[in-house]
Amino acid sequence: MNGFIDKLGEKLLPIAGKLGENRYLKVLRDAFMLAFPITMFGSIVVVLNNLPFFSDATKGTLGNLFGNGQNATMSIMTIFVTFGIGYYLSKSYDVEGIFGGAVSLASYLILTPFSMLTESGEAVTGVLSLDRLGAKGMFIGMIAAFIAAEIYTRIVKKGIVIKMPDGVPPAVANSFAALLPAIITLTTFLLLNAVVVGFFDTNLHDVIYTAIQQPLTALGSGLPATLIAVFFVQFLWFFGLHGQIIVNSVMDPIWNTLALENLDAYKAGEALPHIVTKPFMEIYTVGMGGSGSTLIVVLLLAFVMKSRQNKDIGRLALGPAIFNVNEPLIFGMPLVLNASIFIPWLIAPLVTTAFNYAMMSTEIFPIPTGVTVPWTIPVIINGIMATSSAMGGVLQVLDMIIIGVIWFPFLKLVDKVNLNTVSMAD
Repeated sequence: MNGFIDKLGEKLLPIAGKLGENRYLKVLRDAFMLAFPITMFGSIVVVLNNLPFFSDATKGTLGNLFGNGQNATMSIMTIFVTFGIGYYLSKSYDVEGIFGGAVSLASYLILTPFSMLTESGEAVTGVLSLDRLGAKGMFIGMIAAFIAAEIYTRIVKKGIVIKMPDGVPPAVANSFAALLPAIITLTTFLLLNAVVVGFFDTNLHDVIYTAIQQPLTALGSGLPATLIAVFFVQFLWFFGLHGQIIVNSVMDPIWNTLALENLDAYKAGEALPHIVTKPFMEIYTVGMGGSGSTLIVVLLLAFVMKSRQNKDIGRLALGPAIFNVNEPLIFGMPLVLNASIFIPWLIAPLVTTAFNYAMMSTEIFPIPTGVTVPWTIPVIINGIMATSSAMGGVLQVLDMIIIGVIWFPFLKLVDKVNLNTVSMAD
């Protein structure tokens, strides 16, 4: 077992290390975190407006009164992500970030159709459709932001700027310094949009959505890709690397887009289109005690195992685990590079992920609605919030039972070794 793990680690860890340090993936992660508090507010509004015991009439009234809390946050999430990409990518090149963010956002909007069709099929101009600023525009927004920020920063780095004399206030000097790079970048996008609209009679939003976003989200919402992602999260953590950060930096654009599509359907009273979304991954993996859903493991260590070492580790880790922080367990037991528990650490989340997918696909348990739930919310509560149903918490209880059954024999083995070690020492 140890030889196999070492060989596998030699092959995969260098790749994981490069992904974790990749400039663009780090920028993408930071951009989504910039949007996190705003989308969290929108999620809270959605949950409160759609509590299960409210009648449809009450939900409609609350939607009219407080619906803008969601419209101005989660429904236009691409705006915040686009600005964040421009801001953080510019900063990574030591260029003023605020202008990079503004230019990236403007570039994205240049590519966005300022028109929409009404329900009767009538074309209305001079308006922005919410779906273009939310789920449907996510990938074109990210692509446009990265390209715009790259063009902008390269122009700045080449010194193609207007330099003001000393004594000019910094705000004025920075604005003039950004003028030429901004004009060149925005002109590039304006010409690109003119070519696409004028010669091909379409827009890049629809092109990217059809050619890239739909295939990627279809792949990311499937069970095989999800199990691969969970596998790598667990595998990387085993070697002490933060699996969530590395894997999520690649998968978050897909999972967040799927969550927004679910939320749009939920608000419209339609069937939720996707099982796998960002909330699914958060609530039914991290949301049960941290990476690997280890709250039940901590409880078994603290209250079922007999060795003093296991009991102490379990009780010390219990408080953080309730709020889904399990570093005390990962590095205290330790789980890192501990071959004796490699199998349950790797297998248990894969089993429960497949189980949850099956339960939701057969409609036995509800699908997460797409609302963002803080990852520190304790188990059961977060399951109820994510699905707007008590059954979401019940499913987590079943998951923890399954995980406990998988882990128990391995923990007993570790416990026995600890007891024998103490007996020999005495």
